[in-house]
Amino acid sequence: MAKHMVCLSFDFDVMSGHIARGMTTPTPISRGEFGIVGASRILPLLQAQKIPTTWFIPGFTIETYPEACTEVVKGGHEIGHHGWTHVQPALLDRPQEESEMIRANDAIARLCGRRAQGYRSPAWDLSPHTLELLIQHGFYYESSMMGHDYSPYRVRQGDVIELQKPMLFGDKTPLIEMPISWSQDDHPHFEMTSARPGHRNANSVMENWVDDFIYMTRCTDWGIITYTCHPYVIGRGHRMLMLERFIARLRELGAEFMRMDHAARAYDERHPYL
Repeated sequence: MAKHMVCLSFDFDVMSGHIARGMTTPTPISRGEFGIVGASRILPLLQAQKIPTTWFIPGFTIETYPEACTEVVKGGHEIGHHGWTHVQPALLDRPQEESEMIRANDAIARLCGRRAQGYRSPAWDLSPHTLELLIQHGFYYESSMMGHDYSPYRVRQGDVIELQKPMLFGDKTPLIEMPISWSQDDHPHFEMTSARPGHRNANSVMENWVDDFIYMTRCTDWGIITYTCHPYVIGRGHRMLMLERFIARLRELGAEFMRMDHAARAYDERHPYL
């Protein structure tokens, strides 16, 4: 059995995130449109390296670019749920959130023949209703939280949080959390926003990402680490070269690349829900 696993994941947002923030003028739309170019570069690389990955795709992307999404499925990659729009669930009421969850899952089922096993929230922001809805709709794992770096864990439900009192932890659920981190996401490092300049040197980001894996091998006998990329971000030329070097270096270090549903299953078998 694999000892140290890497889940490469891709949030295939195209322009949905810009539209969700009201950025609908031609330039931000074109920034998202570059995601199709990026995907056309990433998929051949993954095929050549025989790396299975997980793509979290909004229903908007599936219905706007069905051919590009079909190519992801043909590559043997898992399709995860990423909302229908890219609106944060915390900005939706419960009926709106559930409606988007169902609509996107229907689009995923039409694309690849089955509903999504995994969910990742747009902007990694969950509402008070999200976990309940994920359990109700039969999701196997979730990937929007940051309570660990090298191990999945069971999602809790029903935490009680009050400012002047100690936190009361809710009960664990069967839902598996596949944790993520902003530091292991390409977007904060490379994309310019009104709040940050972006455009860090790709090699310095790669060095950090490799060191995160190395530390996992030193402090755990068994672990899983997840990295998040966006085709319209990582698909730029110098970053694609960085991604190639990153994959090669992790292989040298003994990493086994896995889809997130398969990695979640490995955790489940090791730590069954009681």
